Amino acid sequence: MPKAIILHSIVPMRSEASEAAEQLTQLLFGETCTILEEKPRWKRVKSDLDGQTGWVDFKMISPMSSVEYAAYHPRWQSAEAKVGFPVAFAMSANNGQTIPLTMGTRLPGYKDGEFEVLGVKFRIQPEMVVIKPLALTPENLMQVTRFLLNVPYLWGGKSALGMDCSGFTQIVHSLFGHNLLRNAREQITQGRKISSLRSVKPGDLAFFDHGDGRITHVGLLLDSERVMHCSGRIKIERIDQSGIWSVELADASQPEGVLTHQLVGIRRY
Repeated sequence: MPKAIILHSIVPMRSEASEAAEQLTQLLFGETCTILEEKPRWKRVKSDLDGQTGWVDFKMISPMSSVEYAAYHPRWQSAEAKVGFPVAFAMSANNGQTIPLTMGTRLPGYKDGEFEVLGVKFRIQPEMVVIKPLALTPENLMQVTRFLLNVPYLWGGKSALGMDCSGFTQIVHSLFGHNLLRNAREQITQGRKISSLRSVKPGDLAFFDHGDGRITHVGLLLDSERVMHCSGRIKIERIDQSGIWSVELADASQPEGVLTHQLVGIRRY
């Protein structure tokens, strides 16, 4: 099947072949995908990163020959270096133009502030790059996530200008070398089960529903009492064995906060 590459900072993937359709996720610069179907102005693709499928504007992806794909994809897939800050700028050696890259973007062939995509070299500030997966320590976790506080909620988003709950956890865990699937209902199938909050470590993921058994939300545990999650915006709230308690919604009748998400599971990766 034909292959393609993303050469824009971010490309929205939609549920239908329409600009008005729901955004399912976003593809980042350098990612590759398989073209499954074509319509006028639209192509349905499958992400090589996490297997998500959806429609993208044909102008926002670039076809690859089988030779190009065979040479590039293994380098991209094995790339350990990633953008480690919300936004970084890379400069093309071809024309001197810059492109903004968002956190988690892979940098194939990275060395000393340079990486290469399809034969084009790019320069990036080395201090913006995580060269290899970080150790999942409380210090590293806070170093990565502190820049994402107050990023607004965006359905299907996974950039510093808008994320959904599982886009946030997927991007953060990618910097620690973990390849999570895209949605909360998929992420809960990965890793290993943790029995209770008393046993958690920083970086574990907590999963939630609204009492109906259907996984609808995921958050990043900082410790046994705090969860960082994207609901309205990325924020830190109190958690207990019942779930997430929002102080923002507290009132005279519920001064300790309101239970907004019911805890159903914890996983470690």
